[in-house]
Order: sequence, then C-alpha cells, then structure tokens
Amino acid sequence: MSVARLCHIKDHLQSEKKLETMTQVHRSPLTTHVLNTAQGAPAANLALSLYRLEGLPNLQEWRPLTCGVTNSDGRCPDLVSPETFTTGMYKMRFETGDYWNKLGETSFYPYVEIAFNIIDPSQKYHIPLLLSQFSYSTYRGS
Repeated sequence: MSVARLCHIKDHLQSEKKLETMTQVHRSPLTTHVLNTAQGAPAANLALSLYRLEGLPNLQEWRPLTCGVTNSDGRCPDLVSPETFTTGMYKMRFETGDYWNKLGETSFYPYVEIAFNIIDPSQKYHIPLLLSQFSYSTYRGS
C-alpha cells in the first residue's frame, strides 16, 4: 500500500474522531456524506442546501433552512439543530455541476435533489450521496 494511501486512511480515521466529538457537542439530527466514486475520494467543497416543504396542502413551497459546503472528508456537519428539526418533508440539493466544473470535468447532472420524509425527528438521519459525472445513488444511512 502506498504512503499516500496510508496517510489518507489515517486522515480519514482522525476525521471520524473529530466528527464524533463534534457530533457529541452539536448533535445535528441530520448528516450527509458525499463520496466522489469516480476518483474514490470524498467530495470536498461541494455546496449543498436544505429545504423543508411548508404551507397549506394546496399552497406548499420549499423553504430554505440552511446551506453549507462539504469539508475535506465530504461531510457537512451541523446542518440543522435539533430544535429546528421537525416532522415533515425535506430535500437536500447538491450543486454537483459546480463541483465537477471546479475539478475541470463535465457532468450530466447540474444538481442532485434528494427529498425525504421525517416522521420521528428524535431519530438520527444520514443522507449519503455516491457521485460520479454520469450517475449518483443514495440511501438512508445510519
């Protein structure tokens, strides 16, 4: 195994420890982790935003809650506080086109939006995004 690969693994493990410490302090009930599967690396510096669907049944609209940028490990901690995280429908929008452009690449998807329901806001929710220039996938993580 190369020295660079070992350093990356060590950095990742240290990032996990930092994340655990930060999570204990801030305890965001919603987290995300974006991985660039084309390069086999975290997707750092990817802009994202979080929205909640609000309004009357016939007059609903997506209201912005927060925005952020993934860190060097592809994570965006402290998206939302437990106090503002309530039952409802949410979506995360990832600015994937801008991300690929910064890397000098083209992408088929200018952005990715993931909509999801929160039924029990006391639970922890994790939204991973696996990303390449021409595909993406997601799932409910833990």
